[in-house]
Amino acid sequence: MYDAIIVGARAAGSPTAMLLARKGHRVLLVDRASFPSDTLSTHYIHQPGVARLRRWGLLERLVATGCPPSRRLVFDVGPFALTGAPPPSDGTAAGYAPRRTVLDSLLVEAAAEAGAEVRTGFAIDELVFEDGSVVGIRSGDVVERARVVIGADGRNSLVARAVHAPGYDTRPGLACAYYTYWGGVDEGDVELYPREGRMVMGGARTNDGLQIVIVFWPRSEFHAVRSDVERSFHEALALAPPLAERLAAGERADRFYGIGDLPFYYRKPFGPGWALVGDAGYHKDPITAQGISDAFRDSDLLADALDAGFTGTRPLDEALADYERARNEATRGLYELTYEFASLAPPAPEQQALFGALRENSEDTNRFFGVVAGTVRPDEFFAPENIGRIVGAPVPA
Repeated sequence: MYDAIIVGARAAGSPTAMLLARKGHRVLLVDRASFPSDTLSTHYIHQPGVARLRRWGLLERLVATGCPPSRRLVFDVGPFALTGAPPPSDGTAAGYAPRRTVLDSLLVEAAAEAGAEVRTGFAIDELVFEDGSVVGIRSGDVVERARVVIGADGRNSLVARAVHAPGYDTRPGLACAYYTYWGGVDEGDVELYPREGRMVMGGARTNDGLQIVIVFWPRSEFHAVRSDVERSFHEALALAPPLAERLAAGERADRFYGIGDLPFYYRKPFGPGWALVGDAGYHKDPITAQGISDAFRDSDLLADALDAGFTGTRPLDEALADYERARNEATRGLYELTYEFASLAPPAPEQQALFGALRENSEDTNRFFGVVAGTVRPDEFFAPENIGRIVGAPVPA
């Protein structure tokens, strides 16, 4: 009998297993994949996520893999570009963009070292229910039981489907995306090029001397893009001349990876004998690259809630309800901002005024980048009085 069985061992599942095991709980972590293995990802870990890796004692391991840090951002709006760096998170100023083959293996190893039992290449057939409550999992003839089964198995979560986890504030995806890797390119900053109907991102350095290049299009164009990805990709890069010029000095080092469905949703993340974490419980378009950092935060929140329930410090349902509230409070502002970014609409006049004012204002430019990185609250930065201060306009009464 385990305290927790965690289904899914990537950016949400392995940290949750590690943290629970460190607190002395008996944990089984399973994944149908073996490691190292890849998964679709923007790779990027913003400063809050990196700060958690440092607190968990894992940042030095990540650095040792050869993944270089990123500290500066460029936001090119066409006529000019904003350049700066997000405010640090808990003293952490750098972001990282490791290959998922590297990051996920590191996290699985950390969970095992903490005392979690890890089974990879282990596919789940179904959850086991008794009296309406989840009590375990079944894989072939193997049945394992736990006080709580945690779905950390992504957007298409078997756990979420099996328990019929209610969704709320669900919205259809607006964009589709393809990415690849470039080698032989000079070091640079992380670059974002918002264009009408497109978003081009480059400059995020990963392992093996490569950089990630990502393009977003409207979801309605997915089939046209997929029919000739290379042509579509290079047409989009032509909208970002500084990036295209740098990439021309190197060469594409891998195939294209793409996805056409990037929905927005919250799911109720707990119920009788079950909980959800990471993309299984909450998802938004990756255009703001928050997925890994979100997964790390929610792993911390869920592990604390389960520990309180398992030890009898608080009623388990009460602690898990607080987990849901904390998750929603932490994500609400960026959920809305990401939805706006994913529309790929041209900047509205008030946005143009803001960007123009930021051009000569390095401090507030850094705070704008902090909104994207998750180190500055969107509701604080975009408060009417703050925007009025930046653009020099009076605040409506």
